[in-house]
Amino acid sequence: MYDLILKGGNVLDPSVALNGAHDLAIQQGKIAHIAPSIPAEEARRVIEVPGTIVTPGLIDLHVHVFEGFTRFGVHPDQGGVYAGVTTLVDAGSAGCATFLGFPRYILPQCHTEIIPFLHISQTGLATIPDIIAEGSIDLEGTLRVLDRHKGLICGIKARMVSPALEIFGMEMPRLARRAARESGTKLMVHIGDTEKRYDPTVIRRLLPMLEAGDILTHYFTANPGGVLDGNGRLVPEAWEAAKTGVWFDTAHGQMNFSFDVGRRIIDQGLLPHCISTDLTVPGRLNTVHSMTEMMTRFLGLGFTLDQVVTMCTANPAKAIGAADRIGSLVVGRQADISVLKIHEGNWTVYDVLRTSLNVKQAVVPVLTLKRGEVFRPEWGPRPWGWEPDPGPSGAAAFKGCC
Repeated sequence: MYDLILKGGNVLDPSVALNGAHDLAIQQGKIAHIAPSIPAEEARRVIEVPGTIVTPGLIDLHVHVFEGFTRFGVHPDQGGVYAGVTTLVDAGSAGCATFLGFPRYILPQCHTEIIPFLHISQTGLATIPDIIAEGSIDLEGTLRVLDRHKGLICGIKARMVSPALEIFGMEMPRLARRAARESGTKLMVHIGDTEKRYDPTVIRRLLPMLEAGDILTHYFTANPGGVLDGNGRLVPEAWEAAKTGVWFDTAHGQMNFSFDVGRRIIDQGLLPHCISTDLTVPGRLNTVHSMTEMMTRFLGLGFTLDQVVTMCTANPAKAIGAADRIGSLVVGRQADISVLKIHEGNWTVYDVLRTSLNVKQAVVPVLTLKRGEVFRPEWGPRPWGWEPDPGPSGAAAFKGCC
């Protein structure tokens, strides 16, 4: 007997060319069988999911969930299993001086899987600014923590912002590069200086430092230090980084996502590999509420559903080196599954500059399976609900803005 069968959904996993009506059987936390029809009597429990899209478990490549240790850490399950997401990648909330809080206090208290990056600043994001003096970076301490938590920490996070760049210059990302290289992990770099104080051409010196498998996050930022030059063209180093094998992640956040920048990049043909929220407490009170809302934005920007699913399942799984167990619906793999619904209607979503985008489809989480355990999400971590549109169309609408 299977433990569970998901029955009647449209299974969509472009990474293994699945797109059609299939049932999925789960046994002992793993995917046991995928077929057009699996008899209900072969399982102890059956959940009917007609009219839904069944995808690999969504992976949010950039969040901040060091709750209680930073002032903007979100509880992992709020942005995770109760928002349709099975895996969260914490983008450097902790540094070597604070990281022990993750395995001791955060990981045991949540159902969502967390894969953390370690900030090159020893205190992580416990304070903002994160780097305020040369003593903010402890390379030896960073390497010790990376070694002690090998297999848990995915890599090193560096933020190309003021005052870190004013204090260290390019030595800051060089130290982060060294820590990643010596630990055998990867480097994630935040671009876009929200203080707007540092040389905007710094991107042309940063990109050649990145190696295959590294992650460039905030790819659609409109802040200085982004990938577009003064004429709105992609800097040549961006194309070279793509050839090298660098992953491009959009990471919305409070201050680093622009529809205009995104359209310019899309029009030039260097598409992002991954989409993510950069979820924080203040961010979700403003513009960022859930991963499914990021999916909605990218459908609105003209990406296909296949592309959007790939950008939040198979691609982030590869980017964090976990594609052997998550990111695809394959028999024998971890039963991480997101059941979603596409609502047709008329909505308006916004970027961080309050530029609007009209969308016709909204992605909503219906069910989350993490290692086979079932969770029933609501709307994800957003402060407003879903209510009828008073307009003549009668379509459903989100109250407030996304």
